[in-house]
Amino acid sequence: MHLSILSYVLYKTAKFVGFFTGRAGCFVVKSRSMNPTPPNQNSNGNASGAAATPTTAGGATSGTSPTFSPLYQQIKALITQSLQSGEWKPGELIPSEMELANRFKVSQGTVRKAIDELAAENLVVRKQGKGTFVSTHHEERAHYRFLRLMPDEGVPHYPESKFIEVKRLRAPADVARLLDLKSGDSVVYIKRVQSFDGVPGIVEELWLPGAIFKGLTAERLAEYKGPMYGLFESEFGTRMIRATEKIRAVVADAGAGELLHLAPGTPLLSAERVSYTYGDKAVELRRGLYSTERHHYHNELN
Repeated sequence: MHLSILSYVLYKTAKFVGFFTGRAGCFVVKSRSMNPTPPNQNSNGNASGAAATPTTAGGATSGTSPTFSPLYQQIKALITQSLQSGEWKPGELIPSEMELANRFKVSQGTVRKAIDELAAENLVVRKQGKGTFVSTHHEERAHYRFLRLMPDEGVPHYPESKFIEVKRLRAPADVARLLDLKSGDSVVYIKRVQSFDGVPGIVEELWLPGAIFKGLTAERLAEYKGPMYGLFESEFGTRMIRATEKIRAVVADAGAGELLHLAPGTPLLSAERVSYTYGDKAVELRRGLYSTERHHYHNELN
């Protein structure tokens, strides 16, 4: 009887100590989204390395062991939030490392490491002697981040676009699933042919969420001379951050052969791409057929 009481007391004591340690230890939860959980704020609103309550990916308190987020990743999350909110616009200079260190009450080295990761992810770009700027799709270097078809010979250059069809329609089930929409939601559908030096090389179909791209018309697309992502960024406030692709070999059907000036049955490269903006929100589905007679798909793996 006495052993049973003692075991119960030890069990309750251990449970209390474990709970207390989880609350008061230096546990910081790392979010699974693109915007990790920011550092806690002290009474003055300054960032600190204080403890956070262990939570699940959905934000609910969890009894499982927490994961740890280094301080520089928390600062990275705060800077990303400022980029997402539009505090610093694409192409604008962001505050210096010293200014950001004072703002978040951390060391300059912590800020530098956070910015290093943001630069590696192409969210910001460092310019020697000028500072760090918010990346923009209007920069020449950004044009080829999402264009992977390169010439076998000669210098890469951006293709000319001819729009075949632009219309609003209800999202098919597969499109809605990939764009995280409800089946039947409004989408903008675009079909175009892209040519290199007058020779058709790509035929693409794009689907964009209608709620985000209100006012996007065939006339606006035709008159805009820069890269399409530049238009999305400047006029619709949507910046493509990353993309995932599925690639497979196919053969041209009669329709694709006519648009690409190829005989039906010619081998083509098929790519399905979903592009995401801040917060890992899908904002574009693109399906393309690529002629590789004079071009090849180029990618750099790090």
